[in-house]
Amino acid sequence: MPDLTQFLLELLPFIAIGFTAQMIDGALGMAFGVTTQTLLVSAMGVPPASASASVHLVEMFTTGASGLSHMWQRNVDWGLFRRLVPFGVLGGVTGAYVLSNIDASAARPFVMLYLTGIGFYLLWRAIRLSQPKFADPKYTSPLALAGGFLDAAGGGGWGPVVTSNLLIQGGDPRKVIGTVNTAEFLLTLSISVTFLLTLGVAAFTKITAGLILGGVVAAPFGAVLASRVQPRTLLLMVSLVLIVTSAYSIYKAWPII
Repeated sequence: MPDLTQFLLELLPFIAIGFTAQMIDGALGMAFGVTTQTLLVSAMGVPPASASASVHLVEMFTTGASGLSHMWQRNVDWGLFRRLVPFGVLGGVTGAYVLSNIDASAARPFVMLYLTGIGFYLLWRAIRLSQPKFADPKYTSPLALAGGFLDAAGGGGWGPVVTSNLLIQGGDPRKVIGTVNTAEFLLTLSISVTFLLTLGVAAFTKITAGLILGGVVAAPFGAVLASRVQPRTLLLMVSLVLIVTSAYSIYKAWPII
């Protein structure tokens, strides 16, 4: 019993990190990876490589729970879902294969710079428009392909790239967030299987277990938030998270700035 109590106490910080990251991701459609990795490395002292290795395995569970929660809240646009998934999976498998053979991380700072600009544009839209008008996003296939590739090859990117660009095209924030989160499960599953086939089985640690527990518990709350918060407020929150996380990634990549 003392050993079990000690194990649970050691698990608690990782459960808290998983819960926090999934609340943000489930409500806003992005930032699970960057939130998790930042807290693991900065707050818990986990080596960056170990933190990064856990993310996609954890996301297989958290995106599955998040997707089911968004379906329950009727946050999913199934037409958009069908347009995103095939190209997202294709991009993800390609990105995972590339990362297993080539270092593709050099482009990440430039992608983050682009996303920072997108964040400021969405912030301007949220402030300027009192009653946003929504439209069905048209350019989805190349966007899903790029988002899936960057997510695998760059260590994250599906949510920030796809969610932000669908919002720029006028998508309803609630439907965009719910659909992107639900599609991410199939993307993450395909990426994880590709990594498994090319790199072998990664260690399943207490870090991974804690993140999964916290993330799965948080998933329904994030979906409820996305369905209850006003679209303009969601747009504002997405823009701020995008700016902060992208700017932080740029700072980490280019410390001289």
